[in-house]
Amino acid sequence: MRLSIITSAVVAALVGFGSTIAIIIAAAQAVGADAAQTSSWVAALCLSMAATSGFLSIRYRMPIITAWSTPGAALVAASSGISIHAAVGSFLLAGGLIMLAAFIKPFGRLIERIPSSIAAAMLAGVLIQFVTAVFASAQGAPALVLPLVVLFLLVRLFNPALAVLAVLFVGLGLALGSGQAQPLSSDLSLSTLTFIMPSFEPTALIGLGLPLFLVTMASQNLPGFAVLRASGYAPPSRPILAVTGLSSVVTALFGAHTSNLAAISAAICTGPDTHPDPAKRWMVGPFYSASYLIFAAFSAALIGLIAALPPELIKTVAGLALIGAFAGALGSALSEEAKRFPAVLALAVTASGLTLFGIGSAFWGLAAGLIALGLDALAVRLRNRA
Repeated sequence: MRLSIITSAVVAALVGFGSTIAIIIAAAQAVGADAAQTSSWVAALCLSMAATSGFLSIRYRMPIITAWSTPGAALVAASSGISIHAAVGSFLLAGGLIMLAAFIKPFGRLIERIPSSIAAAMLAGVLIQFVTAVFASAQGAPALVLPLVVLFLLVRLFNPALAVLAVLFVGLGLALGSGQAQPLSSDLSLSTLTFIMPSFEPTALIGLGLPLFLVTMASQNLPGFAVLRASGYAPPSRPILAVTGLSSVVTALFGAHTSNLAAISAAICTGPDTHPDPAKRWMVGPFYSASYLIFAAFSAALIGLIAALPPELIKTVAGLALIGAFAGALGSALSEEAKRFPAVLALAVTASGLTLFGIGSAFWGLAAGLIALGLDALAVRLRNRA
């Protein structure tokens, strides 16, 4: 045991929670969740992080760190016309599909055959509106937003993982000091879970549930496995998917969207800075779990703090937190020249906010990209035959 085990766990938890909690609140607002349901959403996610990280790390003696799906939360936040009950039904579908990918090998292989460039383009189309919202907010509150952007650019030169956290804390101080924040509540009561009856609406299942599953697999689980492998571990993929999928199904009933492997938080916990002996780094899991248990207990108070901040600050924190994910998705989408046009089409359709038959733009963006890719492949075959 070293002190670095504890500090790595706490820093990873703070980065994961603090840098993306604003996106969760935006997602809850988009589906009409009330204060109790929003608190339950966050508390259930934190309990899921605590349970899955602790169990998997101890069971497999690896630093298996889980997180909530940040791109998935952005996908929910970008949706419209979906109730909290329909959203819970979609979360159940996404969690069930993750479990299906764990237990049915052909299904998992089918998902893996979806071109990463098209899936990344769909994700980039979802994220672009959050990134551009940072600079739209600067027009309304330049004195608040622009210094935070400069702070973000400076801190990321030294520690990218802490850049968004620095923006959150400094922005909080600026908002409180300038009187732009609303009065804070003094209620520090423990959080409670609220059962939410699911509603299985076909348009929400297709327009939100299916894209949520694809985004979680492509942009969270696959990079999470890559981080572990890059650190010299051989993670058991099927048990990890089964555990996170089951946790997603259970916590969905309390408003939470999907749980998955972490990437950025995991990178903090899997390197030699955590412990020089790779065989000892699994001990970070229980301390990471303990951190999220504390977040779960006081999620209502933490949400109240975030809600008291000016909307320009919330948009700035959320957008800056997603710039890295947007850059990665955009780079992956455009990396293969042969698939560049279908990827750009998928991005454009997704970013447009197109809704047809009650189904959101993420599904149509994915469909448009796959259709264009299929037509390109067919044209190549015809030319070769000719």
